[in-house]
Amino acid sequence: MKILGIESSCDETGIAIYDTDHGLIADQLYSQIELHAQYGGVVPELASRDHVRKIVPLIQQTCEEGGLNLRDLDAIAYTAGPGLVGALLVGACVGKSLAWALDLPAIEVHHMEGHIMATLLEDDKPEFPFLCLLVSGGHTLLVDVKGLGDYQILGDTLDDAAGEAFDKTAKMLGLPYPGGRYIAELAQQGDPMRFQFPRPMLNKPGLDFSFSGLKTATRMTWEKNQDSCENDSEKQQLKANIAAGFQLAVIDTLSQKCLRAIKQTKHQELVISGGVSANTFLRETLHKMGKKHRFKSYFPSLKYCTDNGAMIAVAGAMRFKNKKIKQHHLIKAYPRWSLEQLN
Repeated sequence: MKILGIESSCDETGIAIYDTDHGLIADQLYSQIELHAQYGGVVPELASRDHVRKIVPLIQQTCEEGGLNLRDLDAIAYTAGPGLVGALLVGACVGKSLAWALDLPAIEVHHMEGHIMATLLEDDKPEFPFLCLLVSGGHTLLVDVKGLGDYQILGDTLDDAAGEAFDKTAKMLGLPYPGGRYIAELAQQGDPMRFQFPRPMLNKPGLDFSFSGLKTATRMTWEKNQDSCENDSEKQQLKANIAAGFQLAVIDTLSQKCLRAIKQTKHQELVISGGVSANTFLRETLHKMGKKHRFKSYFPSLKYCTDNGAMIAVAGAMRFKNKKIKQHHLIKAYPRWSLEQLN
């Protein structure tokens, strides 16, 4: 069965075709980073317009890459939420319309479920049940994944998501958008122990996250110390030290919460997904922690950490194969949509 996946929830237009027998056979991705970088963040109206321009040509390119035409498909999967409502509606309208025109099933896919299933694109796959840390610019979740569509949120962020905190800290330090990769690169030149930043909510029970206090502490450290720099070299080193200390605090917080959740659920497999899962330090930290505490960590390939069509295609294929499809005649988008509602 060949499933076309469409992702348009934010600032990436992703199209892919997944074959349940042969795996991923075609994949195209267009990123709007350059478009939004000048504004320091995603502008929803511009994102929607760019999806309109790119989505149909990308579908055509994906079919050409896979050596297929639309009549070879068995179903159309598209991101129905959560995300920016205008961007979601572009993918939903195109996906649903294609399905109607081709007389194929249309599969609504939850964006977060797509991220959870992204590791199934790899040769080394986790098996249900497992724990998932879903960490991105918009979400920081710890999820008990009991099976396809059976999720329990164990921890959520009370304010900023981890990726959002990376972006805002990068902007404060004068780094480009999106900030995660630039913070990570700058941190390699810094001393992570030069400044002691808080580890939010580690001294409290539970699995929720909060990064606004850490972001404030980072800003205060920058404002307090930048005037003492005598030249650009000292200021650059100050930025590197702050980036290193900030990154260490975020990764410490995420990894310790994961360990707490592993002990609580007694799972032996941990999936880490979302944009922040591309962070090398996070990967190294959780691999080392897994060896020490006897659990195995799974990460998607770097190109599948951020939003992409492949994760929507594989999630849609799993839903199609397991007959977990909700059919209706309306074109719907869900800007807010809890994973637990899929249960």
